Amino acid sequence: MFLKTFGLSLTVAVIGLVLGYLYGGGTGLGITAVLAVLEVSLSFDNAVVNASILGRMSPFWQKIFLTVGVAVAVFGMRLVFPLLIVGITAHLGPIEAIRLALDKGDPHTPGSYGYLLHDAHPAIAAFGGVFLLMLFLDFVFTERELTWLSWLERPLARIGRLNQLGAVVALGVLVVVAYYLSPEEKTSTVLAAGVLGLITYVVVRGLGELFSPQADMTHAVGKAAFFLFLYLEVLDASFSFDGVVGAFAITSDPVIIAIGLGVGAMFIRSLTMFLVRKGTLAEYEYLEHGALWAIGALAVLLLLTIEHEVPEVVTGLIGVGFIAAALASSVVRNRRQAVAPGDGRARAETTT
Repeated sequence: MFLKTFGLSLTVAVIGLVLGYLYGGGTGLGITAVLAVLEVSLSFDNAVVNASILGRMSPFWQKIFLTVGVAVAVFGMRLVFPLLIVGITAHLGPIEAIRLALDKGDPHTPGSYGYLLHDAHPAIAAFGGVFLLMLFLDFVFTERELTWLSWLERPLARIGRLNQLGAVVALGVLVVVAYYLSPEEKTSTVLAAGVLGLITYVVVRGLGELFSPQADMTHAVGKAAFFLFLYLEVLDASFSFDGVVGAFAITSDPVIIAIGLGVGAMFIRSLTMFLVRKGTLAEYEYLEHGALWAIGALAVLLLLTIEHEVPEVVTGLIGVGFIAAALASSVVRNRRQAVAPGDGRARAETTT
């Protein structure tokens, strides 16, 4: 099972490390490894959420996620996306953007590739932050039988009976961030990007629900699977924003960044499939809860980075912390149910 799931990722990791060494010597090898670890640590909660969605898709679309999806994640988000952002921001053509990227200019030097990407960060953070915030709010404002932080999740679910409360809260947060936490010259940009993130979430999530499988279907196929796949890709893009921009704190070389983050993205894909095939989310039922609380924290941190620097290690530790706490709670719950299997329903509501 392990080699079947992680074999390709391990192969890609070896190839990536070799390429990093050939391109940048020992330094390139070391930075590639650091970036790969950074990507995995920042996106572990992404794997848990992805697994909850991927489990609803047919085996065919799961393979599409591991092939086409990987190409989009590695080459699209980690290489093409930064070039596209820099090109749009600096009004450069594709060739000029690539040339500027290969110049490896210092991120603190005006006009350099890293500087332009950092300058575009408020818009990137607003889009990704609002998208992830909507995902979190939709979760906490929905009533469900199983709760983890019951003392908090139950009251929020009751409040969530108000129609479209998630969108209202997200827009309110966006306005506060745009007018009080972003540079004055970036206010309109942050507002526009945040609204676009909300629209993207509503449209993609809505299309997925519109074509959701019938009650008697185990896995989504056809249009339902396509829109779930599209939703997964947008979700992955939102998760990758902080990693792509944060990588420039380690190196300004776009080639090393693409290789390192690409290796990490591949491991996240394999980890997602591992969780699906092992049925981990069904066995440890609080994991999804922990991942979504981590997403809520990441959304807040992304919005804060519009004005303030937040170390990548803080983002990673918060995500891992929520996942670890949810896993521990799941283990405790499973042990209690094993001792008193007839009391399973009551145990499901155990709080941490």
